[in-house]
Amino acid sequence: MASTDEQFTQAATHWDLETLYTDLASVKGKRLTPVEKLHLRGLLCGHSPTEIAERLGKNTKGVETDLCATVYRYVKSLLDKCNEKIENWRNITEWLDDAGYKAQTRPSTKLPFVNCLPENSVVNITNITFENNQITIDALLKITVPLPSEVSIEKLDIQDNNFN
Repeated sequence: MASTDEQFTQAATHWDLETLYTDLASVKGKRLTPVEKLHLRGLLCGHSPTEIAERLGKNTKGVETDLCATVYRYVKSLLDKCNEKIENWRNITEWLDDAGYKAQTRPSTKLPFVNCLPENSVVNITNITFENNQITIDALLKITVPLPSEVSIEKLDIQDNNFN
């Protein structure tokens, strides 16, 4: 049988698991257990508690009880839905999707503005984060532009302290 880290891994394709794990851990007050993460990933993959139990070889009522006592409670608290009733296990994925935890589809590696840059320019994406329905892209940009022959470096008013 596969380890718990190898079960329901396709959830990472569609969900920002690391941010979700971190945010749920802040509500819980400590890190999620491997079983809590496993059950959450099962839900995020679209499996019902019964299907999760079957795939893991567990008792259905046990998985349902665990979900109610842990993951459901954490998600409700995280999303300020403590007074709302969970009508169906799908509510969890719907709420998390509405809250922006679904991973954005990755754009192609060809960035649209790169074609506007001079030929020898380099764009290095150093980090991409998704938080509160916003995307932040950290990049290092190197642009090499030839100077017209009549301009010399000495005549330019550029001081080293303008650059980091």
